[in-house]
Amino acid sequence: MIGEVDNLTVATGLDFELVRIDRHFRSIRAGPLNARRRPKPIYNTPMLDYRTAGESHGQALIALVEGIPAGVPIALDVINGELTRRQGGYGRGGRMKIERDQVNILSGVRRGVTIGSPVAMQIANKDFRLDEAPPLHRPRPGHADLAGSLKWLTNDCRETLERASARETAARVAAGALARCLLREFGIDLIGYVVRIGEVVAAVPFDFPIPELRSARDANEAYCPDQSAASAMIEVIRRAKIEKDTVGGVVEVQVHGVPPGVGSCMRWQDKLDGRLMQAVGSVQAIKGVEIGLGFAAAERPGSKVHDEIDFDPKLRPTSSLGFTRRSNNAGGLEGGMTNGQPIVVRAAMKPISTLLRGMDSVNLLTRQSERSDYERSDVCSVPAASVVVENVVAFEIARSFLDKFAGDTLKETRAAYDYYLQSARSLGGMGSTIE
Repeated sequence: MIGEVDNLTVATGLDFELVRIDRHFRSIRAGPLNARRRPKPIYNTPMLDYRTAGESHGQALIALVEGIPAGVPIALDVINGELTRRQGGYGRGGRMKIERDQVNILSGVRRGVTIGSPVAMQIANKDFRLDEAPPLHRPRPGHADLAGSLKWLTNDCRETLERASARETAARVAAGALARCLLREFGIDLIGYVVRIGEVVAAVPFDFPIPELRSARDANEAYCPDQSAASAMIEVIRRAKIEKDTVGGVVEVQVHGVPPGVGSCMRWQDKLDGRLMQAVGSVQAIKGVEIGLGFAAAERPGSKVHDEIDFDPKLRPTSSLGFTRRSNNAGGLEGGMTNGQPIVVRAAMKPISTLLRGMDSVNLLTRQSERSDYERSDVCSVPAASVVVENVVAFEIARSFLDKFAGDTLKETRAAYDYYLQSARSLGGMGSTIE
């Protein structure tokens, strides 16, 4: 006889042996006991998060942003302006002449203000032909084609490339631009621009105000504040197009106005530099990310790397709390946290992997050597990548900002922000008691 008492099986005689055998075979099917009972690691989910959906030639791209406080004014012109910039830049292909990216907010906003629920944004594709798009059997070296086809056990690269395409970054730009609407409520501003294409390197002063940098950047199709370098960059792209080749480069983002203490050194998941590198490194075709001096720090002694500290009482009311640095080699981040200086992030983008001339590859149907397939693409996407990286950085700054100054509403977030700054300014010579 078998009965159930508090979820424990009670058995006698033959019934006990049958239960024992049954449990034995269940354990074999389920795996080792310790594997079945080992709990999954649980990490605190950031308050602010987003996901994207959609394919390159699908009906639309979707960005779903969760955790943005209620009461944040949403400026559609800011979001659409960033989407338009992403479509521009010298070296873009024919697809951008078809699309007119505009965001359609489906939820989470009422009368231009967030209401605390998830914000769903849609960007329609005019070139919607996913079901009619032909199969692709000759993977392009450098693209996700081959790795994805093997992963999902198919000889048609189409199903991988549609999602792996950088068209997905339009949704990321929309999410980042939405986050910027929050950041600007706290005086935080940022800018992205191109500092290198091929062998041409721009000279961009670190002490230029963002409005001046933005004006200079927007004066040319290379999205570079250095006008002489921009002209040379455009020539590099033009030559690559003639040669049926592609070219990469480096983009840089500066973030101003973030107070010290955003991010954390307590858990590796909360280190802001780690979050930035992961987020930027996940952008299509980005192969390297550095903060501040970056890899060049390995070439110098510590005395030439670390930023010496001063204090200027006149700057106490600013987001730096009065602490200044004689340099900014750390790029505004120390120990996974902001230190009150401008945040500086750079990303290296490889050349686009779709070449008009093709490259040696293998036909997945025949396993014979052939030239790779061609998909309509860009010669250079570095200017567009500067827009993508800028907005990806914006989202990560907003994410960590809300981790520290969490609130269900903008009013509560502002109260937490103001209290922190008041408390931080009270440290040291003006009193160290924080109530």
